[in-house]
Amino acid sequence: MTSGFVLANRPAGVVFTAQHTNTGADAVTPVPTNFDHFDFSNLWLALKPQPALPIHGHAAYLVDLDTRQVMWARDPDTPRAPASLTKLVTAMVAVDDAASLDRTVVIAKEAPQVVPSLMGISAGERLTVRELIEGLFLDSGNDAAEALARGIVPRDRFIRQMNQKAKSIGLTASHFVTPSGLDAPGHVMSAHDLAHVAAYLDEYYPALAAIASAKEFAISATADHKAFYPHNLNPLLWSYPGATGLKTGLTDNAGGCIVATATRDGRHLIAVVMNATMHSAADATVLLNYGFSVAPRLPIPPWPQPTP
Repeated sequence: MTSGFVLANRPAGVVFTAQHTNTGADAVTPVPTNFDHFDFSNLWLALKPQPALPIHGHAAYLVDLDTRQVMWARDPDTPRAPASLTKLVTAMVAVDDAASLDRTVVIAKEAPQVVPSLMGISAGERLTVRELIEGLFLDSGNDAAEALARGIVPRDRFIRQMNQKAKSIGLTASHFVTPSGLDAPGHVMSAHDLAHVAAYLDEYYPALAAIASAKEFAISATADHKAFYPHNLNPLLWSYPGATGLKTGLTDNAGGCIVATATRDGRHLIAVVMNATMHSAADATVLLNYGFSVAPRLPIPPWPQPTP
């Protein structure tokens, strides 16, 4: 496994325009590795107790990706409704199944019936996986999630693959029932698992991370579909210096949620906030500001010197 993160190569605040040509991004994507568990260490917290930050979320988690150190945590292991943060896993499984972002998907008649949060696709339209993921991430399109879950393999198989993906990469408190993240009994993730998913997606699916970092796209109309203009719902991309992604979510059971990634001065942080309605972005801002204000460079004991 490589130690570099693609976050460092994506400038914050760049507006991407969808050209939908094959740029070769798929060809250079590292092959996903099962059981790359992205173990995060609590040593920093043991040596430096976390400050009393004004965090509203029922669960929160801040990780320094370069050192794999947990810098702040609140109830990170309890399974909770994750809302549209689910779509991070949906996108990875769709790419696994499609093998290319340029594969065409015919929109199933059931997909546009899933509400709310719609990309605006219609039954029978033909879009690429890339275009659907642009609507999935930016518009948080539940219709795009259903289209991906139904358009490559049968939906029940897709859901099984989501759960298999979770198990194979070491998630311990996640179970998926829907591809969109709409509330459903037994559909859960933990804050720890979400940080793990964010790190895994960034390492092994850089093309997806690039889509999630975009402020907006312009998808031109073709003979196969109407025009779409996905606009990113992540407020940090518009307001937080160094923000690079990643996804927001909101349902009745989940409350307001966010997975926020940011890069400054070569450092890479992930902040997860769950169940913080009206405060998720503010909580993430507080966590990231704290993370960038300190550097978890732990002291290394001196090695024994050889006897002359």
